[in-house]
Amino acid sequence: QVQLVESGGGLVQAGGSLRLSCAASRRTFSTSNMGWFRQAPGKEREFVAAVSRSGASTRYADSVKGRFTISRDNAKNTVYLQMDSLKPEDTAVYSCAADPRSLTMSSLRQAHDYWGQGTQVTVSS
Repeated sequence: QVQLVESGGGLVQAGGSLRLSCAASRRTFSTSNMGWFRQAPGKEREFVAAVSRSGASTRYADSVKGRFTISRDNAKNTVYLQMDSLKPEDTAVYSCAADPRSLTMSSLRQAHDYWGQGTQVTVSS
């Protein structure tokens, strides 16, 4: 089993930046595609970004494309989400997730077997 712990959330003004980190407990982290999801109050959890096992490929939700950057460091068992030009609508609990089974990156929640507890991001206007 993989344990995931997020950090880096907080309160930021619109237009600002935050960098989220997600540390994994096992070295098999490198055999999993990794994703970031978010859930705003009263809304379903939605896909934000994903990165392939090697880190060479990424994909993003249209709502964050050009503003967010996902990356990973397999030597540190850590995945990152750099969030720039933040908007109030980015306010949500952000969770990282591990997908050890899919051949390619998936945006589907059900493809991800392991989840972190989440970190709150609040963007004020």
